[in-house]
Amino acid sequence: MNATDPSLIHLLRMVQDTYAQFKEFGVEVVGCRPETILRLDRLIHPAPQAQQPGRESLDDIRADIGECTRCPLSLKRTHIVFGEGNPKAVLMFVGEGPGQDEDRTGRPFVGRSGQLLTKIIEAMQLKRDQVYIANVVKCRPPGNRTPLPEEIEICRPFLERQIQVIRPTFLCTLGAVATHALLRTKEPISRMRGKFHLYRGIRLMPTFHPSYLLQNPEKKRETWEDMKKLMAAMEEA
Repeated sequence: MNATDPSLIHLLRMVQDTYAQFKEFGVEVVGCRPETILRLDRLIHPAPQAQQPGRESLDDIRADIGECTRCPLSLKRTHIVFGEGNPKAVLMFVGEGPGQDEDRTGRPFVGRSGQLLTKIIEAMQLKRDQVYIANVVKCRPPGNRTPLPEEIEICRPFLERQIQVIRPTFLCTLGAVATHALLRTKEPISRMRGKFHLYRGIRLMPTFHPSYLLQNPEKKRETWEDMKKLMAAMEEA
């Protein structure tokens, strides 16, 4: 019997469903470690491979995500937060992951951080429906903690496929998590912001996350300098 055997897959699904039911009742340990469950999840729901642009739509990607149970973030989420905006946007913003308000509504950046992002977009003489907004992970991490590396790895292919479909001319990553996920670097965001980097031929401007700006308002000036560089490049494109 191998990992693709239908009977094994059925058994693994039964184990996964039972584990999820125990979690709903507050039972954290059911005889095997979380990383074991994660490996079982990957057998049942392997991470998607990036596809060639032009061969699928955003709706196709959302359908592929389905009611995702590929990582433990699914156990406590309310809604998957896929992304929203212009599917042919010139500019795409990428954040870290949903917060409490986003989890409740299923929409990205609608809480306090989202309100600040909207103000930034409007200050750029744009509207939210002219850009596209998405996150690295599509489910809210408990307590708004930083997504774990394995959670990012499982979810990142969906983001990469979104970018391939939208084909923005410019990307703006909000914070270290999004910047590191797309550029595959560990360089501090303070050193990367304010300069253009390349992601698969797309010009990418890293900047601070709006939630960081709410806690450190003195950094708003630096963020606006980043946006002015982005606006100038967009005018020249």
